[in-house]
Amino acid sequence: MAHADHTPLRAALADVVAIPATPFDADGGLDLAAHRVLLRRLLDAGVRTLTPNGNTGEFYTLTPQERRTVTEVTVEEAGDRATIVVGVGHDVPAAVAAAVHAREAGARMVMVHQPVHPYVSRDGWIAYHRAVAEAVPELGVVPYIRNPHLDGGALAELGAYCPNVVGVKYAVPDAAHFAAFARDAGLERFVWVAGLAELYAPAYWSGGATGFTSGLVNVAPELSLAMLDALRGGDLPAAMEVWERVRPFEELRADRQSADNVSVVKEALAALGLCRRDVRPPSHEITEERRAAVAALLKGWGI
Repeated sequence: MAHADHTPLRAALADVVAIPATPFDADGGLDLAAHRVLLRRLLDAGVRTLTPNGNTGEFYTLTPQERRTVTEVTVEEAGDRATIVVGVGHDVPAAVAAAVHAREAGARMVMVHQPVHPYVSRDGWIAYHRAVAEAVPELGVVPYIRNPHLDGGALAELGAYCPNVVGVKYAVPDAAHFAAFARDAGLERFVWVAGLAELYAPAYWSGGATGFTSGLVNVAPELSLAMLDALRGGDLPAAMEVWERVRPFEELRADRQSADNVSVVKEALAALGLCRRDVRPPSHEITEERRAAVAALLKGWGI
């Protein structure tokens, strides 16, 4: 049987892969009206790849029904304006069910979250992702790799089993390790997405990445898209100019093992009047001091 043409999916990953925030209402439930506003803002800015149920979307705090709703709303709002890469994970049956739902909802790809388990073996990692990929052969599949001990050969093996594993969200904070991993796995076989956003995008670009994920894009899409344009054009000074502008914001998010990763994004969105600042435990709203720092950054960016 001939394999599907994954060229459009590969092109969608070689871009700013936006991870939309998931707004909550005053009662703690999903604020779908605010969510639609955020999605339209991203689409109107020119963002063309969206990952509902990513970490910036608070994937691990959402119920299964909430994750399905987020998927459906994102697909509906995007229409033909963007490619949807739905985050799936948890146990194998849950990940498979979410992937099947993503296909039924009209998404084109799924991003498989790093397995959350105290004991992850190499062969078990392959089996986990293979179960998801084989359940939805029509969809592109993107493993989210945060494990520095996984070797590139494991991904190569998964790719040999599953042609629909088309890209990788690589989020180990080591540019040299990334470059080696990508070459061991197959530099041309997969689309490499820098999974640690704008701060790591220039370094990972030099190692073979052609796209990067972003939570910042919720707040200032023009900055994320400007970095993409600079990297695509080989203009490293221009890319680093954006890097310097976003660095304080991203460092606030990364501080203390990313304790405020989502909270900083939602604080900025709240300051812009786009949604409430509420996050769910184990995240927490940021301090007044950090709120002031976020407000100052927004003012400096002119938004």
